[in-house]
Amino acid sequence: MRLRSIYRRKSVLSSGYAMTSATQMKRPQISIAVRAWNEEAVIRRTLESLFEQSLFKELGARGEYCEVLCIPNGCTDRTAEIASAVFAEQANAHPFADFFACSVRSTPEAGRNHTWNSFVHRLAHPEAEFLFLMDSDILFDRRETLFNMYRALLDNSEAGVVSDRPVKDVSLKPQKSWRDRISLAISDMNRATQGQMTGQLYCIRTEIARRICLPRELGIDDGFIKAIVCTDFFSKELDPRRIVTAEDASHIYEAYTSVGELLKNQKRQMIGQTIVHVLVEHLKGLPQSQKVNLASTLRHKEEACPDWVARLVAAHLQQVRFFWRLFPDAMTFRFKRWWRLRGMKRLACFPATLAGFAMTMIACAQAWRHFKRGQMHFWPKAARENIRNLTVDKTNLAQPLRTS
Repeated sequence: MRLRSIYRRKSVLSSGYAMTSATQMKRPQISIAVRAWNEEAVIRRTLESLFEQSLFKELGARGEYCEVLCIPNGCTDRTAEIASAVFAEQANAHPFADFFACSVRSTPEAGRNHTWNSFVHRLAHPEAEFLFLMDSDILFDRRETLFNMYRALLDNSEAGVVSDRPVKDVSLKPQKSWRDRISLAISDMNRATQGQMTGQLYCIRTEIARRICLPRELGIDDGFIKAIVCTDFFSKELDPRRIVTAEDASHIYEAYTSVGELLKNQKRQMIGQTIVHVLVEHLKGLPQSQKVNLASTLRHKEEACPDWVARLVAAHLQQVRFFWRLFPDAMTFRFKRWWRLRGMKRLACFPATLAGFAMTMIACAQAWRHFKRGQMHFWPKAARENIRNLTVDKTNLAQPLRTS
C-alpha cells in the first residue's frame, strides 16, 4: 500500500502524461480540462467539487478511465501549486483513483483560446473520445452532473456538444435584492433559447474539437463553437439540436451583481458576439475544402496574417456604421428571448428585459469605441471568491455556508 501511494504521488506531480499504474494499461475515454487564470482563492474548492462527482465511480463500473488536467495559463499566483497539492491528495485517497489520472500543465501564455487549443490539440490524450472543458471558479451542485453529460452524448449520436444548466449563486439567497431578481430573470430568458451552450462547462466530441482551432483574437469561444457545431462546419442549415442540455446536470457560478461588473461583462459579450458574427460570415464563404479542414485553415490564416481577425472587424465597422448594428439582432435579441416566455413569466420578466436592453445598448457603444481604438481583446478579471463559501449537502443541493 505504501509503495502504491508513493507511486501515485509521483505520477501526479510529474511533468509528463501522469498516470497511475492501473491507468497506464488503458487509454482514457474522457479528458477533462480545468482552465485557470490566477484562481488561487477558489481552485481547491472547485477541484474538490470535481472529484466528488459520480463520474469516477461510473467509469470504474464500466472499466473505463479518464484524465483530469488543470491548465493554469499565465498565472502569477499559487494556482498551479494548490492544484498539484489537491491532485496528490486525490491520487492517494480517492476511492476510484485507479480509474483516473491527473496532472497540472501550466502554460506561460494567458488566454482561454490559447488554452483551448493547447488542450485539444496537444495536452489531451490523443485517443480520448470526449473532451470536457470547465472553468476553475464553478461548483457542482449535483454529483451526477458530469456523468449525465457524458451519457447524453453516448445516447445521442447526432449531438456534438452537451452542456448542463448553469445556476447563479444568488438563486440560493433566502432574501434576494432587486438586482438579484433581474439577474435571475435574465437567466430564465436565456434558457428559453434552444441549443444553449455555456463556456463555463461543456463536453464536446473529440472528433469535432480537433477539426477546430480558435483564432487568437476570438472574444468568446462558446459562441464560435456553437456556430460551427450547429451548422456542421458551415455545410448545413443551423440546427440547434446538435447542442443538447443534459438532464439532472448543473453547476453553480458566481453572478455579476454590481453595475460596474455587469457593464464590463456585457461589453465583453458584445465584443465577443461581434467578432463571432464577423468570423462566421467570413468562414461561411470559404470553399468547402477549407471549411472541412477548418483547424488547418485557421492556423494558416493566423500564420500568414496575425491580425487578420482585426482587419475583418475593421472592414465590418465601415459597413455597419452605427454601434447598435454591431451584429444582427443587437437591438432585438433581448425582446425575442422575452417573447418566448409564457404566461405570467413573460410579465414578470419584462422589467428585466428593459434593463437588459439598456445595458446592451451601453455595452454596444463601449464595444464600438473599443474597436475604433484598434483594440480587440477585452477580458476583465472579476473577483470570484464567494463560490468557495458554498457547499453541497446530502440532498444534492448547494446551500450557502456561513463564514466568519
